[in-house]
Amino acid sequence: MSRGRKVTGSVSGARRKVLGGLAAASGLAALGPQQVALAGSGGANDLIFPGQRPHHLVVFQFNKADPSYQQHVMASVSAVLRRFGNDVRIVVTAFGPGIHILLKKPLRPVSKFIRNSVSSLNVYGVEFHACGNTLKALKLTKSAILPFAKYVDSGAVDLMELQKRGYAYISL
Repeated sequence: MSRGRKVTGSVSGARRKVLGGLAAASGLAALGPQQVALAGSGGANDLIFPGQRPHHLVVFQFNKADPSYQQHVMASVSAVLRRFGNDVRIVVTAFGPGIHILLKKPLRPVSKFIRNSVSSLNVYGVEFHACGNTLKALKLTKSAILPFAKYVDSGAVDLMELQKRGYAYISL
């Protein structure tokens, strides 16, 4: 696997290693210094520096409004992040009823826990993609999504393109 691709996202992988834990308000399990040091199979030897491509790429499908499903996806994303530290690039593609987690003003109920989880995970470099087709169906524009969310024309196409680029696809 090529290791020369530039790391993208709002926070570099190196910074992700330095941060001590997910925001307590999110209710996610905190990353302690020992857990971060042990991330990846070789521990600190797996540190990925800016400009290096992580060994692990994963995309999660997020397409349901059910609160227990949403908590399960957020817990799974958090578990992958804890396991691989900065040696992973994670994308969550939201479409259909799942799009509401990325809306500034959701049209369906989204729990405070999920809102906080999305924000906290974004701080740790998790990317969130919002489906343009779903937004159009809801008569919304790009301006309706949270500032850190990336607009994609189609959530399904986004999933396919990410898989083609080597991302493991997770659908819960």
